[in-house]
Amino acid sequence: MSEPGKSLPTLSELKKRYEDMIGFTPPRIAKRLELGMNVDPALVTALEDWRIAALTPDALDQKTVQLMAFAILLTQTSEAATNHAKAAIKAGASLDELHAAAGVAALFRGVAAFNLAGEVLTGLFPDHATTFEKP
Repeated sequence: MSEPGKSLPTLSELKKRYEDMIGFTPPRIAKRLELGMNVDPALVTALEDWRIAALTPDALDQKTVQLMAFAILLTQTSEAATNHAKAAIKAGASLDELHAAAGVAALFRGVAAFNLAGEVLTGLFPDHATTFEKP
């Protein structure tokens, strides 16, 4: 969180956090940041500082964090799973690792999580989305 007396980050600096992690600022998040920085910049900054602290722990590497976030968001059938799949890929995750994380999510959420994973992963790995035919 921001320290008392320390200036708050700018909107651009907050958006850069997303760009650094996933390569862009998702439109829904950009709208939340823009509104929040106009209405209550201290609250938005506190939430964003908490988000960064949770997503960049010293004990876990970024690939692991993003694979976990992907699986957790799949269990919630959240569209944000796509963003964290992109962040996992940026951190070095493979299709096999993302698919395995989706399998874990499916165990706890069921087929809905695996369906969402199929949609996300075929969009991110279109070369692997071709129809498989048995020999």
